[in-house]
Amino acid sequence: MSRVLTFTNENFEKEVLQADLPVLVDFWAPWCGPCRMMAPVLDELAVEFDGKLIIGKLDVENPANGYLASQFRIQSIPNIKLFKNGREVKDFVGYRDQEHFSQELKQVL
Repeated sequence: MSRVLTFTNENFEKEVLQADLPVLVDFWAPWCGPCRMMAPVLDELAVEFDGKLIIGKLDVENPANGYLASQFRIQSIPNIKLFKNGREVKDFVGYRDQEHFSQELKQVL
C-alpha cells in the first residue's frame, strides 16, 4: 500500500502548508511518462522517510487544481517541490532515481 498521499485544491492548505513535517509535493499529470516513472521512486522515499517527511501528488491536469499549478509556476513536469513550515524551500524538476533523490532530500531536511 502506497504511503504517498493525494493533494487537491481542497486539502492543500491543511495537508501541505499547515503540516508539522516537511512535505514533498509531486506536481504531475497522468499522460506524463517521466511522472509515471517517478511514482515507484516516491513510494520508496515515502517508506525511507516515514515519520520525517510527508509525500504526496497533485494532478495539474485536474481543472480543480489549476489555481495551485499557476500559483506555484508549474511549467514543466514532473515538478516536485519541498515545503517546510508552509513555504517552498526546494524545487526539483525532472526524473530522479531513488538513490540520488534520497541524497538530495537528506541535504535539505
